[in-house]
This record gives sequence, structure tokens and C-alpha cells, in this order.
Amino acid sequence: MAVIFIKIFDVVPVRFNLWVMLFTSCWVVYMLRVNISLNLIAMVPQVPHNTSSQSQCGPKDDIASNETLPHQDGAEVHASPIKVPGGASFNWTAEQQALILGSYFWCYPLTSLAGGMAAERWGPRYVVLVTSFVSAILTALSPLAAKLDYIALVIIRFFLGFAGGFIYPALHVLVARWAPPAEKGKFVSAMMGGTLGTVVTWSLTGPLMEKFGWASAFYVPGVLTLVWCGFWWYLVADTPSEHPRISESEKKYISEALGDKVNNSKGLPPFRKIVTSLPFLAMIILHYGNLWGLYFIMTVGPKFVSSVLGFELSAAGVISALPYLARLFLATIFGVVGDFILARKLMTTTFIRKFFCIFSHILPGILLVLLVYAGCSTALSVSLITMSMGFNGAATLTNLQNHQDLAPNYAGTLYGIANCVGSTAGFFTPMITAYFTSSENSFESWRPVFFLGASVYIVSAIFFIIFGTGNIQAWNFAPDDKDDKEERTNGDLKDLSNSKINNGDAKEIKETPLNVTT
Repeated sequence: MAVIFIKIFDVVPVRFNLWVMLFTSCWVVYMLRVNISLNLIAMVPQVPHNTSSQSQCGPKDDIASNETLPHQDGAEVHASPIKVPGGASFNWTAEQQALILGSYFWCYPLTSLAGGMAAERWGPRYVVLVTSFVSAILTALSPLAAKLDYIALVIIRFFLGFAGGFIYPALHVLVARWAPPAEKGKFVSAMMGGTLGTVVTWSLTGPLMEKFGWASAFYVPGVLTLVWCGFWWYLVADTPSEHPRISESEKKYISEALGDKVNNSKGLPPFRKIVTSLPFLAMIILHYGNLWGLYFIMTVGPKFVSSVLGFELSAAGVISALPYLARLFLATIFGVVGDFILARKLMTTTFIRKFFCIFSHILPGILLVLLVYAGCSTALSVSLITMSMGFNGAATLTNLQNHQDLAPNYAGTLYGIANCVGSTAGFFTPMITAYFTSSENSFESWRPVFFLGASVYIVSAIFFIIFGTGNIQAWNFAPDDKDDKEERTNGDLKDLSNSKINNGDAKEIKETPLNVTT
């Protein structure tokens, strides 16, 4: 059966296989990241939660009150009274649980910074394969570590974050080497696989623990990841020229579409030119605004609905999944629209990046402001949160692609730097929220929090619209490319959308563009 399944992959375009593996790789890394949030609920006895302050709108009669576990991985996790075989094994304090949950992120930004350079030097295929394999083994060892001591589990989670930081920058290197400019939006939208991975993992973990015990929620993801590693090893190659089963027509289409913009240079990136580049700074700021808004909606939004409106958003599984699913769905739609526009040259790359900031940053910011004025309408508040995160799916055409425009040779390095800086938003947003809401949970106390979140969203977009670009930078090319460097960059920059996919003879490439639907 496995052989037949693998043969099926051999008869479809390699680019489609690559899209699937990109999507599932993000799914896998999030599955191993977020499963601990629900696992802890079954592992530790839950103490009834007594609140000292009432929500301004009063509690909702049809929703049970649940205790919130502190963690730094996105959406709120609420402790419901789950009865599982072998559950409630450890009497860990809230501080110890927070230590376990937060340890994943202690080294994650640093390895994210190094992940792109590692993939550019040794190849993204092996970087993703090794780090995913190690992550699977560490996840399977988590029950044993928990039984030894909570510190052992902290160490396991630390090294999981260490390995996980390499993956996303490495995937962006793979996209730079494989995705034709007219299809890049589809490939970048595959990075939203982690969103669906979060929803599915949280949906399946509860039933899995109820039937087989909390340890199974570590073993099953670990085994699934090991199986996935086998498919990754078989289906993925660093470049089209290295893939053993790609057709000559597809290889020619990709190589001629990419032209000479991407090579496999193993030298160090030109850091001085990178950090002094204004377009790169604009991309960093735009990416920071995106992550600030994303963390803000995923953490502060549900907390606001819970503490002010008196509604436990995550107690209703379908409702809590809506913002994630909306972002995944609209990211795919925006990716297809952007590719359509670019393929037909209706807009330049630069104009696309700046125009879609309206959807990825400005509209989500406006919706955050409206959320604090929604009053005690739970339905309206949930709708605004969902739309805000959904429109942010347009980030597949803005900050999640711009590093590919600026320097495809160093796309992983640029993304790693941006992600390292942007990850700090995950630490600041809870601190700022606590500062303004420490005394009471009211619309008045929450209003500055939402204004600040919206401001970061909108100001970062305005900065990018003024100073950003979708043009390739001169420092993308090796210093010894002197003969044609000036022609490539037009003195400094060259628009990717104006690149040719032929050899000057107007010969049409007959390769059918990749179509991806989810």
C-alpha cells in the first residue's frame, strides 16, 4: 500500500508534491509545539477557578467557567474537567507549568536566526529532515522525562524549540529555489499549514487522551512525524536540478522562470549590506507588525472576550477555531489572486506588496479598534476577531514574501532575522495587556490595549508603503558577478515581475502552471 501511495506522487508535478510537503511540514512543527498545552490539563490536577473580578457584561449562562493556563504559544488554553486514563499524575504548580510551556521559546528566536544560514549552506532538505526527526524523538521521550521530573520535561521542550526554530527559515530557502515568481503566492500560502495543524491537534488530542491516556498524546504525534520524515526524504530535493524524478519540461520551466537570481552559494550573507538596507528594514518592521497583530489576536482577543464579555471563547471548539481557519482560507485565496495578478503583469511586484498591506495590516488594525466598541455583543466580537485574523492571511503577499523579492539567495537568512525580531512581540503583548488591565476588566481599561495593537499594525504598514520595495537588491548577487551585475539590478534594483522566462527568442514555455486548492 505504501509503495502504491508513493507511486501516486510520482505521476503528479513535483511542484505539487513540494507544496503538499511544505504545508504538512508546518502542520507537523505546530503539532509538536502546541500539543503540550492540552496535555498538561490531563497531566496535572486542575483546581477550581475562583475569579475575584466579574466581567463587565456578566457571564454567559451556557458556557462553563474554566481555568486558564498561562503559556506563550498563541491561543488561550482553558482547563476543562477532562477524565483520562492515568490522568492527573503530577502536582506541578502554575509556575512550573508556565515554565514547561514557555521553555520552547527560550532558544527558538536564536535558532530561527541561524536556520536560514544553515539551510543556505547545507541545503533545506536535510535541515528540515534532521530537525523534524530530532523533534519526533524528543516528543516521544516527553512522557519518560515528565515521570523523572518537571525539569527534565523543561529540557525536552527547550531542545524542541531549539530544533523547531530552524524549520521555517529553511522552508523559505526551499521556496526561493523552487517557486517560479508567478506561483510564489501559492507556495508561501503553504506556510499556513501550522494554522490547521493547531486546530486539528487540539481537536484530536482530547479524544486521544480520553481513550488511551495522556502519554499517547506524545507518542502518536512523535510516530506520525517519523512517518512524515520518510515522505519528506523521498519527495523533496534542494533544487529542481537535484530531484531524481522531475520531468525535463518541469525542470526547464522552473529554471528559466527563476533565471539567474538564485544560486547555491555557500558563502556567508553580506550582513553589513543587509542591515544597512532601508528596504530590508521596512520588511522587518512590516513583519514585526504582522507578528504583533497575530500574537495580539491569538492571545489578547480571546482574553478580552472572556474577561470583559464573560464568554469563554475556547470552550466552544468550533468558535475558537474560526479565526485560525479564516486566516488559512483567506491566505490561500490571497495567494492565488496575487499570482494571477503577477502572471498577467497587472501590477508590479512592488505595487502588489504595498497594495495588499491594506488587507494584511491596515484592515485588521481597524477591526481591532472596532472590537473594543462592540459592546456586550459576543457574536459581533467573535466576528471581528475572526475577520481581523482572516484578512491577515494577505500577509502571504506582503511580509511573508517580501524577503523572497529582496534577495532570493538569502531568503532564509532574511526571514530568520525578521522572525527573530518579530518573536519578541510574543513577550511584549501579554506584559502590556497586564499593565493596563491589572486593576479591572472594563472596556475603558482595555481600550488603550487595542489602540496600541491597532497602531502597531497600521504604522508598520505605512512605513513599508513609504520605504518598502518588491525589487531585488544588488547584494543578492555574489561580488564576483561583475559582468552582468549592473544589468541585473539596473544600478541597484530590478523588479522580479519584469524578469523574463525565455532566452530572448520569444519561445513560449508550455509547462502548465501549478494549481493548488485546499
